[in-house]
Amino acid sequence: MPTSPLTFRTATDADIPGLVELIESAYRGDASRAGWTTEADLLQGQRTDPAGVAEVVRQENGRLLVAERDGELVACCQLDHRGDHTYFGMFAVRPTLQGGGLGKVIIAEAERTALATWGAPEMRMTVIRQRAELIAWYERRGYRRTGQLSPFPYGDERFGIPQRDDLEFELLVKPLG
Repeated sequence: MPTSPLTFRTATDADIPGLVELIESAYRGDASRAGWTTEADLLQGQRTDPAGVAEVVRQENGRLLVAERDGELVACCQLDHRGDHTYFGMFAVRPTLQGGGLGKVIIAEAERTALATWGAPEMRMTVIRQRAELIAWYERRGYRRTGQLSPFPYGDERFGIPQRDDLEFELLVKPLG
C-alpha cells in the first residue's frame, strides 16, 4: 500500500488542540492500547494538557516538531536546546501507525534538526525506567542508559495519576554527528 511522504514543520498555536489529542491517544486510555507506547498500565489521567503543549510550542530555545502525512498530524516531538545538548521529549506517534517504522523516521529527523539548527553534540531524554521495551527501542537507535535516575512527580496530576509507587525516570543519551 503506497503512502504519501511525510512533511515536517514546527508546530504553531493552531496545532495545540490536535497535538493534545495525538499525545493523549499515544499514551493514555483505551485508544493508546492500539499502539505499543501506552503508559495506561502505569499511569492514568492526562499525559498533557493545552497549557503544557502551548508552553512547548512557544519555547524560545526549541520547538515542537510535527510530522504530517496528507495534511494529517501523525507524530510530534519536543526539541529543547539546552546549551551542550538538546532535550528530546513529548514524542508521540498516532497509535494506529505505530510499529511500522514511523518512529525511526521521526527520531532521525529530530536528531538531524538538533544538529543542523543548534550544532548540539548530544541528544538527551528521560524515560520511565519501568518501560523496558521502550528503553530497548531507544537503545537500538543508539541511545545509552546512564543509570542516572530522577523522581517521578508524584502528586502533580498534570503528568498523570501513578498506578504504582516506584516510578522513576532514567536519563538516556546519544552523541550526534
